[in-house]
Amino acid sequence: MESYSLFDSRIRGDFYKTGQLRRSTLTSLRWMAVAGQLLALAVVSFMRLDLHIAVCLGIIAISAIVNLVIIKLLPLDRRISNTEAGLQLFFDAVQLAFLLYLTGGMQNPFALLLLAPVVIAAKTLDRTVFASIAVAVALLSGIILFFHLPLPWYAGQEFTSPQIYQYGSWLALQVGMLFTSTYTWRATAQTRRLTQALAATDAILAHEKKLSALGGMAAAAAHKLGTPLSTIQLVAREIVNDAKPGSELSEDALLLLSQAEHCREILLELAQRGDKGDAIHDQLSLSDLIREITEPFVGFEAQIITKITAPQSGEAMPVLTRKPEFVYGLTNIVENAADFAKTKVEVIGTWTDKSITIEVKDDGPGFASSVLAKIGEPYISHRPDKKHKPQRAGGMGLGVFIATTLMERVGGTIEFSNRKTGSGAPETGAHVQMCWPRL
Repeated sequence: MESYSLFDSRIRGDFYKTGQLRRSTLTSLRWMAVAGQLLALAVVSFMRLDLHIAVCLGIIAISAIVNLVIIKLLPLDRRISNTEAGLQLFFDAVQLAFLLYLTGGMQNPFALLLLAPVVIAAKTLDRTVFASIAVAVALLSGIILFFHLPLPWYAGQEFTSPQIYQYGSWLALQVGMLFTSTYTWRATAQTRRLTQALAATDAILAHEKKLSALGGMAAAAAHKLGTPLSTIQLVAREIVNDAKPGSELSEDALLLLSQAEHCREILLELAQRGDKGDAIHDQLSLSDLIREITEPFVGFEAQIITKITAPQSGEAMPVLTRKPEFVYGLTNIVENAADFAKTKVEVIGTWTDKSITIEVKDDGPGFASSVLAKIGEPYISHRPDKKHKPQRAGGMGLGVFIATTLMERVGGTIEFSNRKTGSGAPETGAHVQMCWPRL
């Protein structure tokens, strides 16, 4: 039942290998930066402020040339690696730092734009590249704090802000970089985990449905091929009866008859398989469903106890339609209980005229309070082993997120809690209740 980890690892591996940014995104942002810088130079020139405009234009031209080279030599519609994206953002930060050096350093109000590469890295790149960009921007801003040309001003005049103000501007940039990047990183990481978990859920469900479909195809083939095989057998017998005994035609007909019998035996085995998807086998009672989801764990360390509690109203036991969502999701919950139980796991089924409920109880340490408040979020990492890390008992993995998501897709709910202490000996363990409407 840990097969979801294969999908999860594959999704995360592809994600971090290729990154999120496309070259076209970075080149478009760089064109926007070039246009904004040219506009700023035009405004400063219009105001007739003293400016090293030729050098500034040269630095902006370098950025445009880099963009043209990338467009010419590299495909723009590809997602690029984190390293390449980091190098491009580092170039943008250095280019902007040179412009700020020529135009007053940290006195220039446009120094705030140094935040842009850091925020982009925090949102789209991995932790190492993001940290590298943040450190680079902090160093660049520190350099232009002490080494820079005067702020562009009217000819014959000079404007210099107080040194303490420049230090405050630099500090404000660092604090803003810290808070904005941290907020962006955390929000993006949460969205990223959810996206990966949902992708893994869809992959698992598609896999389970494919397996069910294969069983159904086998049963359908066994059923539909029965009639033509009967016809072949009938014709072969007639040929055997009409042909001379011992003749070549008679031997061929006997061979055809024996092979047809062999085909019928194979089809009969397919039709008798337990996972066939015909209309009859797709219907199962609540007790059959509980037996199916608990069978993989019978005979393990924890004893599996199943109970069926009939309602007082006398409502007959419901007959369900087998769905991969039910089987996979419920089995995941039972597996978690079996992993953390000390001696036993109880699986209790009950129903009303409107809903069906399955409760799973174990006598393990229960859910940690920190985990209980967050169940339903996708924890990409695997659960700890109860034998090696008991202090984290109750930690949940992606499997529970998948089970919860699949149950919600069929209109059901899952509630997680710890078992309440009774009047006698204290009871410990987890309690999971799954409820879905009768269809």
